[in-house]
Amino acid sequence: MKKAITSLFLILFQIKAFACPVCERNQPKVLRGIVHGSGPNSNWDYVSIVITMIIAVFALIYSIKWLIKPNENNQDHIKYSIFK
Repeated sequence: MKKAITSLFLILFQIKAFACPVCERNQPKVLRGIVHGSGPNSNWDYVSIVITMIIAVFALIYSIKWLIKPNENNQDHIKYSIFK
């Protein structure tokens, strides 16, 4: 457990080490030091990223919700044939 926490800490807080100086100079201020390579080509790139993040967050929320409390009470559901 200690190794996992240490690894997670290093991954989260050392992410700025991945961008080289040239890429860091070419990135917009928001992404400086985080990503490597060329920056976004237009504002549509930011829009597509935000839309994708919204969809991913909703998918994560509903998957956790339905894993915790699926609300499947139908006695003919296939899960009951497995549990018998």
